[in-house]
Amino acid sequence: ILSNGDNPMTLPLVQQAHAALSQLLAAGDLAIDATVGNGHDTLFLACAVGEGGTVYGFDIQEAALDTAWRRLQDEGLEGRVSLYHAGHEAMAAVLPESVHGRVKAVMFNLGYLPGGDKQRTTAMNTTLAALGQALSLLAPGGAISVLAYTGHPGGREEAEAVKAWARSLASDYYQVGIEIPSSRRGAAPEWVWVRRC
Repeated sequence: ILSNGDNPMTLPLVQQAHAALSQLLAAGDLAIDATVGNGHDTLFLACAVGEGGTVYGFDIQEAALDTAWRRLQDEGLEGRVSLYHAGHEAMAAVLPESVHGRVKAVMFNLGYLPGGDKQRTTAMNTTLAALGQALSLLAPGGAISVLAYTGHPGGREEAEAVKAWARSLASDYYQVGIEIPSSRRGAAPEWVWVRRC
């Protein structure tokens, strides 16, 4: 688990998050992309869970879901993914009871849709609600990965709220890590990682 300054920044945080979850996920696992966006994380998760696995993806923008679906089809991986036109704060209600407590990874990529309307962003209240639900969906040993971008209105407040939420969990039951880039250039994300023991 990473903490501020414990790990040299050898890779961008997006790649660090993917690398960490690659070590965690195995064929047949269940995973959630809580913020599908253009589908890059969805595609990564679909590869990581293998043929027997399933990825559940959520986004409030139909254009994002369409782009992600085409990306999955191009790779022949659409059969491993179910996409939902819903906010991430609805995931616990949308997903069947059989999924609860069995999810190995939940990915969040907060902010706005790259190439989309920058006024439509994730929001602190719905993100915190979604994180609580994600925690209840995790299997033992499962993890939540959050990349929080701070360069848009409300982004800094959202990132601080996510870090405070994560720090409140640190205990014998959860491992928590926070990675903040030393450069702090532009809208570089911060990475928050929570793993259920």
